[in-house]
Amino acid sequence: MRGYYSQRLAADRLKACYDLAPPRTKQYLEAEISFVLGKVSREHIVLEMGCGYGRVINRLKGEVKTVAGIDTSHESLLMAGVYLGTASSVWLARMNAVCLAFRDRVFDVTLCIQNGISAFAVDKTKLFQEAIRVTKPGGTVLFSSYSAQFWPHRLEWFEVQSAHRLIGPIDYEQTKNGLIVCEDGFRSTTLSPEDFRSLAVQVGQVPTIVEVDGSSVFCEIAVI
Repeated sequence: MRGYYSQRLAADRLKACYDLAPPRTKQYLEAEISFVLGKVSREHIVLEMGCGYGRVINRLKGEVKTVAGIDTSHESLLMAGVYLGTASSVWLARMNAVCLAFRDRVFDVTLCIQNGISAFAVDKTKLFQEAIRVTKPGGTVLFSSYSAQFWPHRLEWFEVQSAHRLIGPIDYEQTKNGLIVCEDGFRSTTLSPEDFRSLAVQVGQVPTIVEVDGSSVFCEIAVI
Protein backbone atom coordinates (compact mmCIF):
# COMPACT_ATOMS: atom_id res chain seq x y z
CA MET A 1 0.00 0.00 0.00
CA ARG A 2 1.75 3.15 -1.24
CA GLY A 3 2.44 5.66 1.53
CA TYR A 4 1.65 3.33 4.44
CA TYR A 5 5.19 3.34 5.81
CA SER A 6 5.65 7.07 5.26
CA GLN A 7 2.39 7.91 7.02
CA ARG A 8 0.74 5.44 9.39
CA LEU A 9 3.70 3.13 10.08
CA ALA A 10 6.54 5.61 10.58
CA ALA A 11 8.98 6.64 13.32
CA ASP A 12 7.95 5.43 16.80
CA ARG A 13 5.17 3.21 15.40
CA LEU A 14 7.66 1.52 13.07
CA LYS A 15 10.12 1.05 15.93
CA ALA A 16 7.34 -0.52 18.00
CA CYS A 17 6.89 -3.18 15.31
CA TYR A 18 10.48 -4.29 15.87
CA ASP A 19 10.42 -3.90 19.64
CA LEU A 20 7.37 -6.18 19.83
CA ALA A 21 8.83 -8.86 17.54
CA PRO A 22 8.62 -12.42 18.92
CA PRO A 23 11.93 -14.23 19.62
CA ARG A 24 12.05 -16.10 16.29
CA THR A 25 11.47 -12.86 14.40
CA LYS A 26 14.23 -11.14 16.36
CA GLN A 27 16.51 -14.01 15.35
CA TYR A 28 15.58 -13.39 11.70
CA LEU A 29 16.26 -9.66 12.00
CA GLU A 30 19.64 -10.30 13.60
CA ALA A 31 20.55 -12.89 10.95
CA GLU A 32 19.82 -10.36 8.19
CA ILE A 33 22.06 -7.75 9.75
CA SER A 34 24.82 -10.31 10.36
CA PHE A 35 24.70 -11.31 6.70
CA VAL A 36 24.98 -7.67 5.62
CA LEU A 37 27.86 -6.99 8.02
CA GLY A 38 29.73 -9.84 6.35
CA LYS A 39 29.54 -7.96 3.04
CA VAL A 40 30.97 -4.61 4.17
CA SER A 41 34.37 -3.30 5.23
CA ARG A 42 35.84 -0.24 6.96
CA GLU A 43 36.58 1.40 3.59
CA HIS A 44 33.09 1.06 2.16
CA ILE A 45 30.56 3.75 1.36
CA VAL A 46 27.14 2.18 1.85
CA LEU A 47 23.60 3.16 0.91
CA GLU A 48 20.52 1.81 2.67
CA MET A 49 17.28 2.35 0.79
CA GLY A 50 14.35 2.54 3.21
CA CYS A 51 16.36 3.24 6.36
CA GLY A 52 13.33 4.04 8.55
CA TYR A 53 14.34 5.19 12.03
CA GLY A 54 17.92 3.89 11.57
CA ARG A 55 17.71 0.33 12.93
CA VAL A 56 20.18 -1.13 10.41
CA ILE A 57 22.34 1.97 10.04
CA ASN A 58 22.94 1.91 13.80
CA ARG A 59 24.76 -1.39 13.32
CA LEU A 60 26.59 -0.31 10.17
CA LYS A 61 27.84 3.12 11.23
CA GLY A 62 30.86 1.83 13.13
CA GLU A 63 31.74 -0.79 10.53
CA VAL A 64 31.99 1.29 7.33
CA LYS A 65 33.52 4.58 6.20
CA THR A 66 30.19 6.26 5.43
CA VAL A 67 26.60 5.08 5.42
CA ALA A 68 23.81 7.02 3.71
CA GLY A 69 20.19 6.31 4.53
CA ILE A 70 17.19 7.38 2.49
CA ASP A 71 13.49 7.11 3.23
CA THR A 72 10.25 8.74 2.08
CA SER A 73 9.06 9.34 5.65
CA HIS A 74 10.11 12.72 7.04
CA GLU A 75 8.94 11.60 10.49
CA SER A 76 11.11 8.46 10.43
CA LEU A 77 14.15 10.43 9.26
CA LEU A 78 13.73 12.93 12.10
CA MET A 79 13.66 10.04 14.55
CA ALA A 80 16.71 8.49 12.86
CA GLY A 81 18.62 11.72 13.37
CA VAL A 82 18.05 11.44 17.11
CA TYR A 83 18.43 7.65 17.32
CA LEU A 84 21.76 7.64 15.47
CA GLY A 85 23.25 10.63 17.24
CA THR A 86 25.87 12.88 15.68
CA ALA A 87 28.04 10.24 13.99
CA SER A 88 30.03 11.91 11.19
CA SER A 89 29.87 8.69 9.18
CA VAL A 90 26.06 8.91 8.76
CA TRP A 91 24.15 10.89 6.13
CA LEU A 92 20.34 10.92 5.92
CA ALA A 93 17.97 12.29 3.26
CA ARG A 94 14.34 12.11 2.21
CA MET A 95 14.35 10.48 -1.19
CA ASN A 96 12.43 8.05 -3.39
CA ALA A 97 14.39 4.88 -4.08
CA VAL A 98 13.31 4.75 -7.74
CA CYS A 99 14.54 8.31 -8.35
CA LEU A 100 17.80 8.63 -6.43
CA ALA A 101 19.50 12.00 -6.37
CA PHE A 102 22.97 10.46 -6.47
CA ARG A 103 25.38 10.41 -9.38
CA ASP A 104 26.36 7.11 -10.95
CA ARG A 105 28.76 4.72 -9.24
CA VAL A 106 28.95 6.24 -5.76
CA PHE A 107 28.47 3.33 -3.35
CA ASP A 108 30.42 0.17 -2.64
CA VAL A 109 27.35 -1.59 -1.24
CA THR A 110 23.69 -0.72 -1.79
CA LEU A 111 21.09 -2.33 0.47
CA CYS A 112 17.36 -2.82 0.31
CA ILE A 113 16.63 -5.42 2.96
CA GLN A 114 13.84 -6.59 5.28
CA ASN A 115 11.48 -6.93 2.31
CA GLY A 116 11.76 -3.26 1.37
CA ILE A 117 11.33 -4.24 -2.27
CA SER A 118 7.74 -5.16 -1.39
CA ALA A 119 7.09 -2.48 1.25
CA PHE A 120 8.10 0.41 -1.03
CA ALA A 121 5.23 -0.38 -3.45
CA VAL A 122 7.24 0.91 -6.43
CA ASP A 123 8.25 -0.45 -9.82
CA LYS A 124 10.63 -3.27 -8.88
CA THR A 125 12.54 -3.16 -12.16
CA LYS A 126 13.23 0.57 -11.71
CA LEU A 127 14.30 -0.10 -8.13
CA PHE A 128 16.85 -2.67 -9.33
CA GLN A 129 18.08 -0.32 -12.03
CA GLU A 130 18.58 2.58 -9.63
CA ALA A 131 20.36 0.42 -7.07
CA ILE A 132 22.75 -0.83 -9.75
CA ARG A 133 23.26 2.64 -11.24
CA VAL A 134 24.52 4.17 -8.01
CA THR A 135 26.80 1.22 -7.15
CA LYS A 136 30.46 1.15 -8.20
CA PRO A 137 31.79 -1.50 -10.57
CA GLY A 138 32.98 -4.31 -8.35
CA GLY A 139 30.43 -3.28 -5.72
CA THR A 140 27.49 -5.22 -4.35
CA VAL A 141 23.72 -4.74 -4.39
CA LEU A 142 21.71 -6.65 -1.80
CA PHE A 143 17.95 -7.12 -1.76
CA SER A 144 16.10 -9.40 0.63
CA SER A 145 12.66 -10.82 1.17
CA TYR A 146 11.16 -13.53 3.36
CA SER A 147 11.87 -17.23 2.99
CA ALA A 148 8.79 -19.41 2.49
CA GLN A 149 9.97 -21.39 5.53
CA PHE A 150 9.46 -18.32 7.71
CA TRP A 151 5.75 -17.94 6.92
CA PRO A 152 4.26 -19.03 10.30
CA HIS A 153 6.68 -16.80 12.21
CA ARG A 154 6.07 -13.88 9.88
CA LEU A 155 2.31 -14.23 10.28
CA GLU A 156 2.70 -14.38 14.08
CA TRP A 157 4.74 -11.14 13.98
CA PHE A 158 2.09 -9.34 11.96
CA GLU A 159 -0.62 -10.65 14.29
CA VAL A 160 1.27 -9.04 17.18
CA GLN A 161 1.45 -5.76 15.26
CA SER A 162 -2.26 -5.95 14.54
CA ALA A 163 -3.08 -6.71 18.18
CA HIS A 164 -1.25 -3.52 19.17
CA ARG A 165 -3.13 -1.57 16.47
CA LEU A 166 0.03 -0.73 14.55
CA ILE A 167 -1.62 -2.21 11.47
CA GLY A 168 -5.26 -3.06 10.83
CA PRO A 169 -7.05 -6.35 11.60
CA ILE A 170 -5.73 -9.17 9.44
CA ASP A 171 -8.00 -10.37 6.64
CA TYR A 172 -7.47 -14.12 6.98
CA GLU A 173 -9.44 -14.95 3.83
CA GLN A 174 -6.88 -13.10 1.70
CA THR A 175 -3.83 -13.81 3.85
CA LYS A 176 -2.07 -16.83 2.35
CA ASN A 177 0.72 -17.92 -0.01
CA GLY A 178 3.18 -15.30 1.21
CA LEU A 179 0.64 -12.45 1.16
CA ILE A 180 -0.54 -10.68 4.33
CA VAL A 181 -3.58 -8.43 3.91
CA CYS A 182 -5.17 -6.18 6.53
CA GLU A 183 -8.65 -4.67 6.55
CA ASP A 184 -7.21 -1.13 6.40
CA GLY A 185 -5.60 -1.80 3.03
CA PHE A 186 -2.16 -2.85 4.24
CA ARG A 187 -0.56 -5.55 2.07
CA SER A 188 2.77 -7.30 2.55
CA THR A 189 3.96 -9.45 -0.33
CA THR A 190 7.16 -11.44 -0.79
CA LEU A 191 9.59 -12.22 -3.58
CA SER A 192 10.68 -15.77 -4.23
CA PRO A 193 14.13 -16.76 -5.52
CA GLU A 194 12.54 -17.11 -8.97
CA ASP A 195 11.10 -13.58 -8.72
CA PHE A 196 14.52 -12.18 -7.87
CA ARG A 197 16.17 -14.07 -10.73
CA SER A 198 13.57 -12.76 -13.18
CA LEU A 199 14.08 -9.16 -12.05
CA ALA A 200 17.85 -9.49 -12.29
CA VAL A 201 17.63 -10.88 -15.81
CA GLN A 202 15.43 -7.94 -16.84
CA VAL A 203 18.23 -5.54 -15.89
CA GLY A 204 20.98 -7.67 -17.43
CA GLN A 205 22.38 -9.15 -14.22
CA VAL A 206 23.12 -12.65 -12.97
CA PRO A 207 22.22 -12.79 -9.26
CA THR A 208 23.41 -15.02 -6.47
CA ILE A 209 20.46 -16.20 -4.37
CA VAL A 210 21.18 -17.12 -0.76
CA GLU A 211 18.78 -18.28 1.93
CA VAL A 212 19.82 -17.14 5.41
CA ASP A 213 18.63 -18.64 8.70
CA GLY A 214 15.59 -20.23 7.06
CA SER A 215 14.02 -16.77 7.25
CA SER A 216 15.47 -14.50 4.54
CA VAL A 217 16.08 -14.83 0.83
CA PHE A 218 18.91 -12.56 -0.33
CA CYS A 219 19.46 -11.52 -3.92
CA GLU A 220 23.10 -10.47 -4.33
CA ILE A 221 24.28 -8.70 -7.48
CA ALA A 222 27.96 -8.16 -8.20
CA VAL A 223 27.98 -4.98 -10.27
CA ILE A 224 30.18 -5.08 -13.37
